[in-house]
Amino acid sequence: MDMNGGFEAEVRAQCPNAEVVFDFFHVVMTYGREVIDSVRKEEAGKCGANGPGRKLIKGSRWLLLKNRENIDKEKDIVKLDELLAANEQLMTVYVLKDDLKEIWRQKSVDAAFDCWIGWMHRAFDSNIKQLIDFAERISRHLLGILAHAQHPLHTGL
Repeated sequence: MDMNGGFEAEVRAQCPNAEVVFDFFHVVMTYGREVIDSVRKEEAGKCGANGPGRKLIKGSRWLLLKNRENIDKEKDIVKLDELLAANEQLMTVYVLKDDLKEIWRQKSVDAAFDCWIGWMHRAFDSNIKQLIDFAERISRHLLGILAHAQHPLHTGL
């Protein structure tokens, strides 16, 4: 399921023995909205109303949210690479988006936990407020995230 508190509460009330598994898609979608979009807007604001980097950053939303392998045009890959090379904050949140996905690729709870610990440390070391806030918030859902290693389910079924 997604991390909606209402869904989780209802499942726990109606199915007390069920193990909750949080869906990769919803967590990464939330990361895109709460971390990538927020950092992108903040970084664009730092460029000033007519700053040279503002247009590049403002127009990069979908590039930053897409998986690199799903970017069709070579010019868009070049644009993404230029953007990430020019902005450390965006590079950090972009790389950590892919690192976050690795947790769901693990085949054991222990491996997923180790992956989580590494990701969480990188998030906190970044000193990016949005990233730290996200890490703190999803840490409260860690058992449901790690449960995916044991029950590789997703909401697309």
